[in-house]
Amino acid sequence: MSPERTTTKSGFTADERAAMRNRAAELKKQERKGKTAEEKAAIDRQDLLDAIAGMGDSDRAIAEGIDAIVTSAAPQLASKTWYGFPAYTRDGKVVLFFKPAEKFKDRYATLGFDTAAMLDEGEMWPTSYAILSLTKADEARITELVKRAAG
Repeated sequence: MSPERTTTKSGFTADERAAMRNRAAELKKQERKGKTAEEKAAIDRQDLLDAIAGMGDSDRAIAEGIDAIVTSAAPQLASKTWYGFPAYTRDGKVVLFFKPAEKFKDRYATLGFDTAAMLDEGEMWPTSYAILSLTKADEARITELVKRAAG
């Protein structure tokens, strides 16, 4: 087992604990944000852009592509970070998020959809997708998923 995957007495890896600290910082920051909804949205958007800018080349390229898709296909979704990940919300609830591969030293990045996403198909449907790079076909599929998820 690699050192970064080694859990401590708490049962969490160092990377998982760091993600939890990121989320706690996000919640504290929300309490101190600007007074108007527009100011809060601008700060959240900048947080998302900063998170993307801080990624490695491969993850950043994918995250920028997903951001372009979401802002074009579902402009009604708000931008923010969630556990340090770029995320998009509706009515304050996370609809979808991007988890970079490097965050937990995984071999692929993940596009995930949370419970607020409207992707229901019968009794079972996928809620996350592994991404190594974005092809035109991938972009078309993600656009379709984002439109559905956004409602």
